[in-house]
Amino acid sequence: MLQGKMIVVTGVSSGIGEKTAQLVRAHGAYVFGVDLKPPRPNLVDAFHRADLSKPEEIDDLVQHLPIGIDGLANIAGLPPTHAPAQVLKVNLVGLKYLTTALIPRMAVGASVVNLASLAGMDWAESLPAIKDSETLLFENVEEFCHRHGIQGARSYFFSKEALIAWTLQSRWSWRDQGIRMNAISPGPVRTPILADFLETLGARAEEDMNVMERPAQPSDIAPVVAFLLSDGAAWIRGSNLAVDGGMHSHLIALRAGLAEG
Repeated sequence: MLQGKMIVVTGVSSGIGEKTAQLVRAHGAYVFGVDLKPPRPNLVDAFHRADLSKPEEIDDLVQHLPIGIDGLANIAGLPPTHAPAQVLKVNLVGLKYLTTALIPRMAVGASVVNLASLAGMDWAESLPAIKDSETLLFENVEEFCHRHGIQGARSYFFSKEALIAWTLQSRWSWRDQGIRMNAISPGPVRTPILADFLETLGARAEEDMNVMERPAQPSDIAPVVAFLLSDGAAWIRGSNLAVDGGMHSHLIALRAGLAEG
């Protein structure tokens, strides 16, 4: 499915990123991993340490990546236990900065997959802030958070809302280069930072956990990332796929007054 392809995976050292790297490599890809901490042995073919909240480290990372990248899995992210500005820098500003910097290094037919979240499903209600974030720079994030009242858990929700919106906007941004972008929105996933989400998201997270039969495992999410990276997903562009055990459908159905079938 991915034989001979060069795939860059951020957040490669744990959770969904680790499982994605393992899976795409098993399908024949050459995996270039990115994270703050080194991955476990034999998980990736190459690794570069980078803090995605720092543009100079992203610039250095880009210079270490080869020409001809076939896929980018933007999986690295921070939970809302971190400062709001830091969450936006990593989850949104740094992700967009890295992606746009890598576009000239990508092969024809390349795929970008963004890890969004069920937390971003109400993105359309945040359009003024989302539009204001379109030109957001690293040095302006603190002021942006203050201007839009982004604090606490809201930082995570907004980062994912804006990421989903950017994915939709980018449906044809690089069509002349054959590059496509899509997103995946999981619900709660049993990763090392699940406890951080439960701590900060409070009642909503508890409600979601009670409705679901279980949180997802990284192995539930990684195959969908791998598929979107593959040529089999060539006609999927600008989509946000809910990979959440039915939670997105459940919430939409409740809002529409639809009884369970």
